[in-house]
Amino acid sequence: MKPIPHSSCSSRTSRLAIPVLGFSLVLILSLASPTTSCSEQEKSSLLQFITELSNDGGLTGSWKNDKDCCKWEGVACSSNRTVTDVSLASRGLQGNISPSLGNLTSLLSLNLSNNMLSGGLPKELVYSNSISVLHVSFNQLNGDLQELQSSTLRPLQVLNISSNFFTGRFPSTTWEVMKNLVALNASNNSFTGQIPTIYCVSAPSFALLHLSYNQFSGGIPPGLGNCSMLTSLSAGSNDLSGTLPDELFNLTLLEHLSFPNNQLEGSLSSISKLKNLVTLDLGGNSLSGYLPDSIGELKRLEELYLYNNNMSGKLPSTLGRCTNLRSINLWSNNFNGGITRVNFSTLTNLETLDLAWNSFTGTVPESIYSCRSLTALRLSFNKFHGQLSERIGNLKSLSFLSLVGNSLTNITSSLQIIRSCKNLTTLLIGINFMHEAMPDDRIDGFENLRVLGLNDCSLSGKIPSWLSKLTNLEMLGLMNNQLTGTIPDWISNLKFLFFIELSNNSLTGELPTTLMEIAMLKTDKIEPKAFQIPLRAEVSFEYRYPSSFPKMLNLDANYFSGMIPKDIGQLKALLSLNLSHNKFTGDIPQSICNLTNLQQLDLSGNHLTGAIPTELNNLHFLSEFNISNNDLEGEIPITGQLSTFPSSSFEGNPKLCGPMLAHRYGSAENNFSTEAAKQIDGTIIFSIAFGAFFCVGVLYDQIVLSRYFG
Repeated sequence: MKPIPHSSCSSRTSRLAIPVLGFSLVLILSLASPTTSCSEQEKSSLLQFITELSNDGGLTGSWKNDKDCCKWEGVACSSNRTVTDVSLASRGLQGNISPSLGNLTSLLSLNLSNNMLSGGLPKELVYSNSISVLHVSFNQLNGDLQELQSSTLRPLQVLNISSNFFTGRFPSTTWEVMKNLVALNASNNSFTGQIPTIYCVSAPSFALLHLSYNQFSGGIPPGLGNCSMLTSLSAGSNDLSGTLPDELFNLTLLEHLSFPNNQLEGSLSSISKLKNLVTLDLGGNSLSGYLPDSIGELKRLEELYLYNNNMSGKLPSTLGRCTNLRSINLWSNNFNGGITRVNFSTLTNLETLDLAWNSFTGTVPESIYSCRSLTALRLSFNKFHGQLSERIGNLKSLSFLSLVGNSLTNITSSLQIIRSCKNLTTLLIGINFMHEAMPDDRIDGFENLRVLGLNDCSLSGKIPSWLSKLTNLEMLGLMNNQLTGTIPDWISNLKFLFFIELSNNSLTGELPTTLMEIAMLKTDKIEPKAFQIPLRAEVSFEYRYPSSFPKMLNLDANYFSGMIPKDIGQLKALLSLNLSHNKFTGDIPQSICNLTNLQQLDLSGNHLTGAIPTELNNLHFLSEFNISNNDLEGEIPITGQLSTFPSSSFEGNPKLCGPMLAHRYGSAENNFSTEAAKQIDGTIIFSIAFGAFFCVGVLYDQIVLSRYFG
């Protein structure tokens, strides 16, 4: 089944459809009441329907020919013995939808959503002379919807075909004969062409249009301005371009306007005309200009999403007048100046504030700490400076805090202040506190912390023992500091830890055997709890769950020595193991071959000796492999998984031989040295590429963009 994109747009689409569908169902079914029998023709049509299913979800136990079909599960009848409602959502149905359901001449509502039905949608249902509500979302239906060539009016009020595999141009003239149409949801398919507007003229009560996650192109049609009763309009994640037409701002009843992730341009100078807006989502476009002062006139506004655009200027103080706001998301724009002019203390309902990747300056305004409902705060990659205020402890509901990439100072004080936020589960404060010392054992609290990023600060000192108290910790990022000493034995007590990034420090000693006892690196189980704000590895790639990240152990670029412990073979859940650029000696342990889930293995830049274990060919998921710049010897396997990797994975081992290295010998000696040097850089880049998108981008909250592209 095609995955359903998890986005704020899609979740709102589902929520918005429910009231309309629910109202229509109540209106329709209020005319119906139970009866004692149904006609043979209707019984035959229903039985024909389940006969054509490959999995009927157990309906045969209820749908028996010797019983009255009005008493069958999922079937309701009217007082005159006719079937009016068939409701079989979430029953595990598989197979095609039989056109025989179109023979139910009194059928008012058909709900087959959330099944695994395939094939086309019979035109007998879409163009029925009786059906008012047709709900077939979240299936595997395919094909196109044919235009209806008819002058006969159809009674359809609600059509929900979202989350299927429909293709082709979306019907346009069909809607001329559906004058009762109220709601149309065709999101998450592959429809093409331009957005039609005929229903704006033919259906005077038309109120909901959801077309997100398709392939619609062209501009937003001005004709949508004729849908005077429209309350919800969604067409995000298409290929729409141009500006928001002036006619769109005539929709004074509009409550939900959602066009994220298109190619829209222009400004929001007229947005205040839509005074009933509850949701405004225009993120992921190319909008420019300022956020107008008139935004304060949108008194009902609850959700404001303008992320990833080209907007600029200062935030208007009038934003504080939108007192119903629950979510403000303005990340990745060109906003600048201080934000103290906005009185956040008036936004008592605010739950999420995301201002990351802008150019805001000054200090974090004290008024933010009056938002007692705040659960997620991200101010990363701006130009804030100074120390954190003790008032941050007022945010008792705060679960997600990211302050990465500013100029904050005094890490010890900051942690002692932040620990007052007892519900905190994600704390990302890297690229601050430059060249300070890692706090000692005087830090406590953080009992609920699951993700900690303290990276790229050039912090000195050792891995602090107060981390041992974070018994719920799952992801730890301390890379790119100046930490010394060894990995402490207590690390095995962090039984939920599965993501360990300690690269580019000055850690020493042998790998402790306790490191091989970390429970979560031995099992595939991770509790699926969502982040309050998705973590991003790039603008278009986000992670909503810690379980989306690989189980990783990255110790690259330190001074670890000794042999790689044989017990490392116990960490069977590992997907990424990077021990490169250290001082490890001895053989590559055979036990690594037990890590059959590995996708990335990097042992380059050490002093490893001996032959390459042929059993490494059993690592069938391995897609990145590097053992260059060691002292290995013998034949490189010419078959199996290892034979699929380039010569750069093996270079810098003078005693290795094999066809892939043959052209490096003899007269190519000078070139080899150059290539080996490049490989060292390439190894670092590779480590970044994997650790960047699975770690760096996560634990330091898009440090990839900041560090390498900014």
